[in-house]
Order: sequence, then structure tokens, then C-alpha cells
Amino acid sequence: MRYFPAACALSLLVAVSASVGEAGTYQADPRAAALVTQGRAQLKAGAVDEAISSFEAALAVDPGYSAIYLDLAEAARLNGMQGKAIHYYRSAQLRDPGNLAAISGEGEALVEKGAVEKARRNLAKLESMCGTKCPETKALAGVIAAAPKPKVLTAEAVQPDPEISKN
Repeated sequence: MRYFPAACALSLLVAVSASVGEAGTYQADPRAAALVTQGRAQLKAGAVDEAISSFEAALAVDPGYSAIYLDLAEAARLNGMQGKAIHYYRSAQLRDPGNLAAISGEGEALVEKGAVEKARRNLAKLESMCGTKCPETKALAGVIAAAPKPKVLTAEAVQPDPEISKN
């Protein structure tokens, strides 16, 4: 009876260390991996809709395979659906908060949508996580720098045409 607390603590330690050791080694379902490979080939060939179907099928086969969300986001961006791409990038970040590719991709999609200030927040997050030298930070910084500048319109630039009407 006097060893019971020590035994409980030891078993808890073993259980936690075993689960932490197992967390980094996710093995994707081979069927899902094959569908992802097929989808990437379709994406390179320009068949975006077919690629999306392959990626969604892979996600149905293996919902825990987080890399599929990045592929779905890329396909959505190529299809012109930046809002959906942002959703997929955020889903990838929920599963892996330190996923630099998801943070950078979300920032790029935000720039494409016109939300440059939100993309700058993603850039600041990337810089705090990996610095200014990592490829994801450089890519997002380049996209933000190349973004079109908002047009500033002054009141003097817009003068109404004088209209004379008779009563």
C-alpha cells in the first residue's frame, strides 16, 4: 500500500513519455499517400479539379494526414478560391501550430485576397518562429513586397462635373 503512489507516478511517467515519443512519427495510410501523389501529378498537369478530388479522397481515407491540407490549399489557390485556401491553411495550423509552410501559404493567400495587413501579421509570426533567413519568411516577404499598393484618392482629385438644370 505504501508503494501505490510511487507506482502510479511511475506508470504515468512511462505513459506520457511513450505518447510523446510516438507523436512525431505519424505514418500515413499508403492509399492516402498514393492519392496525394496522384493529386500532385494532376496539379502539375493543370487538372486542378481532378487534383482536388484526389486530395479530398485522400483526406477521407486518412483524416489525420495533415499534409493533405497544404495540397488542398495550393489547389484552391490555383482555382482562384483564396478564402477556401485560407481555411485549409488554418486547418493545417490547428493540427500543427508550428507548420511554417501553412503560415506562409496563408499569408500569400491573404495578399492575393487583398488583406496585406493580416499577411504582415503572418510574416511577423514567421519571423518570430524561424527568423528572417528561412525560406518561408523570404517567400512571404517577397509576396508582400510585390503586392499592389493601395490607391490613395484625395478630395481634390475627384471634382464633380457641374451640372446645370432648368426648373
